[in-house]
Amino acid sequence: MTEPRAVVEELFRRQVAGDDRVLEDLVAEDMVNHAAEPQGREGLRTILAAIRHDLGEGEIEHHHLIAEGELVANHVTVRGVHQASTMPLLAGAEPTGLDVSWTFMHIWRVVDDQIVEHWACRDDLGLLHQIGAWPPKAAP
Repeated sequence: MTEPRAVVEELFRRQVAGDDRVLEDLVAEDMVNHAAEPQGREGLRTILAAIRHDLGEGEIEHHHLIAEGELVANHVTVRGVHQASTMPLLAGAEPTGLDVSWTFMHIWRVVDDQIVEHWACRDDLGLLHQIGAWPPKAAP
């Protein structure tokens, strides 16, 4: 049995390396995502593809990784270029081509070497501010 911390570290390592099998290997098919829709492994795949589509390949900076029992918390910043606005958060925002950074706090629950639950807190307003979509413009 792999330690939960090692499972989360492997998830990020293999994602960055472009490993297409990482979600099948490390994420339960019916993973519950308390942070966003859609659900399950395929839902996570959809979410990650939308982020990659909108912000490009970019990079992930890891700040903290803390594990206790089945739970692993990590604090990360995703950096990229705002090249599209297909994810719901960016809906209606014209692509700016600007470099952006988006900070997250994730909590993952790992059981039997599989991620079975996920929670997140994201700095959405920070991202929107960087692309000029926050604060909203006053109507004329």
